[in-house]
Amino acid sequence: MALKKLPTVILRAGEDRRVRAGHPWAFSNEILMDADAKAIPVGSLATLRAPGGEALALVTFNPHSLIAARVLSTNPEAQVDALFIGRRLTQAAALRDRLIGVPYYRLIHAEADGLPGVIIDRFGDAFVVQVNTAGMDALTPVLLEALEAEFSPTTIILKNDSPVRELEGLKREVVVAKGEAGSIELIENDARFVADLSEGQKTGWFYDQRDNRRFMAGLAKDARVLDAYCYSGGFGVLAATRGAKSVVCLDRSQPALNAAQQAAALNGVDKIVSFRKAEVFEALEKEKPRSYEVVICDPPAFVKSRKDLKTGAQGYRKLVRLAAPLVTKGGFFFVASCSHLVDPPLFAEQVRRGLRDAERTGRILLSSGAALDHPVHPNLPETAYLKAMVLQLD
Repeated sequence: MALKKLPTVILRAGEDRRVRAGHPWAFSNEILMDADAKAIPVGSLATLRAPGGEALALVTFNPHSLIAARVLSTNPEAQVDALFIGRRLTQAAALRDRLIGVPYYRLIHAEADGLPGVIIDRFGDAFVVQVNTAGMDALTPVLLEALEAEFSPTTIILKNDSPVRELEGLKREVVVAKGEAGSIELIENDARFVADLSEGQKTGWFYDQRDNRRFMAGLAKDARVLDAYCYSGGFGVLAATRGAKSVVCLDRSQPALNAAQQAAALNGVDKIVSFRKAEVFEALEKEKPRSYEVVICDPPAFVKSRKDLKTGAQGYRKLVRLAAPLVTKGGFFFVASCSHLVDPPLFAEQVRRGLRDAERTGRILLSSGAALDHPVHPNLPETAYLKAMVLQLD
């Protein structure tokens, strides 16, 4: 059978340097957006060519998106089928199995794993898939076929409810592609937790904090711990399993607190952990100063878009101003930001200002990012979204 000839997308004169240097994106202003290019159906596979006609890559193409072309393969002749995607899945799984050791991890982290705009979190035999680009949305049947062939999953949830999809002209929806939605148990740092795969935030669990949770739990022995924005108890319950004297888990979401409560029971630490439903800022203002040896603040993104940057960034300063006074002298303070628009220098500045507002000093012990199953494409350093700091306060 003859291969179907793919449409061609041509870069403007002088705009081929970045792609040649290994960048996986071509922006709409770098592409010759003539009538032919505009007529290519959204999400099509296409051949990306240099101004002189040389084929550079096989891409997915969306003429209406700012990131118009996303490189799927630097081999322009590549065949994108279940075998092609399956190879990427097995390579990614082999790395995670080596790094993490249990089948509970982020399996695919978009461009870094060669599947642009795709996030897959693995929960044993259950997989939660988030597809954020038109190109990969069109390839979803092939992706599901590859997942089936490589892992024989019992459950596949398409958690396609991210606002980013709207930028690609896609609708937001949650679809159970196989099996049943609902809660599932997972293992992280040798402890047991519960994730709600269809109703929970993002994919139901935040694997990105795995390494930071382990680090903080290592500081929690015999400590009174406050876990603010506790979600499903990843930090607080783990700290209890590592010998914390007491743990307070604080969140505004009752379903999240219920999941954290289940985790505490599963790990036999339900006598040590207490749960409080409250708005975090209000609750922190009412706490007694210097009443915890360990305070953990892992908030949701304060900055969702560029227009929120100034006020959102100040939110981190306020959080530090309210939380730092609760840490005992010589105690430990963890604070994180998952807002990708807040870069590490801006985050560090807000933390510094918040400490000054709280009249606390100390030292930074650790500046870290996401766990190892969230790799970063070398040409997309800006996709390293998570920033975390651990301080000892005087």
